[in-house]
Amino acid sequence: MSLPPGYRFFAPGLLCPQWSLPPGVRAVVSTREGGASLPPWASFNLGSHVGDDARAVAANRARLGAAIGAEPVWLEQVHGCAVADADRAAGVPEADAAVARMRGRACAVMVADCLPVLFCDDDATVVAAAHAGWRGLAAGVLERTVERMGVTPGRVRAWLGPAIGPTAFEVGDDVRAAFVGADPGATAAFVAGGVPGKWLADLCALARRRLTLAGVGRIDGGSVCTVADPAHFYSYRRDGTTGRFAALIWLEEGRPGAIA
Repeated sequence: MSLPPGYRFFAPGLLCPQWSLPPGVRAVVSTREGGASLPPWASFNLGSHVGDDARAVAANRARLGAAIGAEPVWLEQVHGCAVADADRAAGVPEADAAVARMRGRACAVMVADCLPVLFCDDDATVVAAAHAGWRGLAAGVLERTVERMGVTPGRVRAWLGPAIGPTAFEVGDDVRAAFVGADPGATAAFVAGGVPGKWLADLCALARRRLTLAGVGRIDGGSVCTVADPAHFYSYRRDGTTGRFAALIWLEEGRPGAIA
């Protein structure tokens, strides 16, 4: 099966973003292929909250951890802007982003239309991942994540993963107002829909704008629509009952730059 644009093969069911990373930083995105889950979650579902068999989810998560050689830190995502410390996380933190400085601890976010955003710094001392649905994005989850990284924003690199695209994400006046009311420049990310009060929203454009205003100048990715790619990615808006794929980033074991 062909790969979506902007990705390289990493391992069965896992892709590497074509993103310029400093030595010692690794990143992957899972797909829906090659796992133990049965339909409608087939087959590499990583979400434990979507009705799938818990044994299948556990098997999929174990396979992921073994494939990347790092320990994923899972979150209870609530569409907010809390940022967890993955190095000290116990259990499953309630947060929509995580930051790690310890080698071998993978920041992980699960999505099925919301935007996963991965971060690292130029010196490979800190990595982060954020789950940016429209609520979290409007609440400032990306800005909070950059702040918690503790480095100059100009030294941060960001990557936008697969998410619902601008031709598929129809929203109401309330969503548009949540962005435009605070930032009139966000108007360009909304196109009038077919009926009054409906808009097509560009989630990646909104994320790029917020990151740019936060001082992050290098932003890659953002070209793959989950709704339009049923072969590789889960999409809640397309399928309703469905699984979750993940975007992960970590500092490799045994590499310089990160705190042991």
